[in-house]
Amino acid sequence: MARAALSAAPSNPRLLRVALLLLLLVAAGRRAAASVATELRCQCLQTLQGIHPKNIQSVNVKSPGPHCAQTEVIATLKNGRKACLNPASPIVKKIIEKMLNSDKSN
Repeated sequence: MARAALSAAPSNPRLLRVALLLLLLVAAGRRAAASVATELRCQCLQTLQGIHPKNIQSVNVKSPGPHCAQTEVIATLKNGRKACLNPASPIVKKIIEKMLNSDKSN
């Protein structure tokens, strides 16, 4: 049985090394392509109309660009979670305005 396994292995160890290196390069290339693909899209697929300002730690407003055609408002909550808010909502507009005014006063 062991002899059959040995005869199935390639007789050239250099060829085996090259094949393994090629396999590793292909796997690394796929992983890099997947990370680029996730960065080049909208982060907010669903939005909330508003969250109570007491629960918000910070707000990040992302302008439209090649990654996404719409403005995205991402709130980091005090519990560490992130929530996408609807930028057209009047409550969200007030939250953003309040955050901008508090940054100017500091």
